[in-house]
Formats: sequence, C-alpha cells, structure tokens
Amino acid sequence: MPRAFSQFLTFLGCRNLKKTAQFYEVLLDLECVLDQGCCRIFRVSGDGFIGFCEQEDIQETGRQVIATFVTEDVDGEARTLSEKGVKIEKPPTLNTKFNIYHCFLRDPDDYLIEIQRFEDPNWPQVEGN
Repeated sequence: MPRAFSQFLTFLGCRNLKKTAQFYEVLLDLECVLDQGCCRIFRVSGDGFIGFCEQEDIQETGRQVIATFVTEDVDGEARTLSEKGVKIEKPPTLNTKFNIYHCFLRDPDDYLIEIQRFEDPNWPQVEGN
C-alpha cells in the first residue's frame, strides 16, 4: 500500500516577505498559519500549505523550491528511503531556528525534498484530528 503523508507544504523564496505576505494574506485572503520571522506559511487547502522565505539572492543561488512532506515519523521515513537506495543529503536533525525536526534529499531532477515534523505547537494539526 502506498505511503501517505499527513500534510504537504511547498516553500518558495521571495525577495520581500512583507510584500509577498500582503499579497497572499490580504489579496488572496489565505490564512497565515505560522510566522517564523523570515518565513511565513499560508494554508491553501485543508492540509496543503505554501511557505515563503525571504532570500534576497534567490536568482543567484538557484534556491527556489522545496517540497516538504509532513509526517510524525521523520526517522522512519528517512530509514525507509535510505534502505531503498535514496541518498539522504542531510540526516534527521532538530532545527531550533524553525522548531522543526527534518531531513533533506533530492529527487532525480535535483529538486530539494524535505521530510519534516513541526515541533511548534502553533502549527495546525491534520484536519479531522
């Protein structure tokens, strides 16, 4: 049976977080579910989110997209993927700046994939729970 993650989040870089947040929160009327200072995350649908992180050098660095799969079992997912031959670029680690536990890997097209668990009690729980 295929695995299902509980939530999905795409992170995009932006040059001016204040202007970007104004667009998504005021003009598109999306709920800001978490403000992490240099990143803000908006609910797009029940358990689908889009996050923006301020990066002035976005074009120069090429850091544009992070697809984030949310799960309570980051270690188990990393172990399963590793056993299937996937190279874990950054092993499961606690990130105290954003209060998350996460790991990174890359897909065949070099997109950055993050598997994470939010430790922040302000993060919205899975709908229906």
